[in-house]
Amino acid sequence: MPSDDPIQRFQDILDNIACIEEFTAGMDLDAFSRNNQALYAVKHAMLIISEAAKKLGGIAEDLCPHIPWPQVRAIGNHLRHGYDRVDVIRIWLVTQNEILPLKAAVDGALKRLWELEDGHLT
Repeated sequence: MPSDDPIQRFQDILDNIACIEEFTAGMDLDAFSRNNQALYAVKHAMLIISEAAKKLGGIAEDLCPHIPWPQVRAIGNHLRHGYDRVDVIRIWLVTQNEILPLKAAVDGALKRLWELEDGHLT
C-alpha cells in the first residue's frame, strides 16, 4: 500500500543515504569489507531505503523515472531473505555507484513535492 506521506518516505530515503555516506566516509573496499559494524549499518540503511521505496508506490516512478525502483525495492528482499549470501563487493558498489544518483533524484522529487504542498509548482 502506498504511503499517505510521500514527503516523509522520500525524506527517509535521503536520511538513510546520509547515514550510508557517514558510515563509509574515508573507506575503500578493503576497509569496508573488514569493518563489520559499517557493513551491518549500511545493510540496515539499505533495508530502510528499500522499504521506503515500497511505501512510495508509483509516485517514485512518476517523480524519479530514471531510477531503477524495482531494483531499489528488491535489495531489501535480498538482504532479508538472502542475508547469508550477501556479496560485500556488491554492497560496496551500490554505495559507490548508485547512491549518489538516487540522492539527486530523491532531492529533486522532494523539492517538487514541497512546491506542490506550497501550491506553486514550477
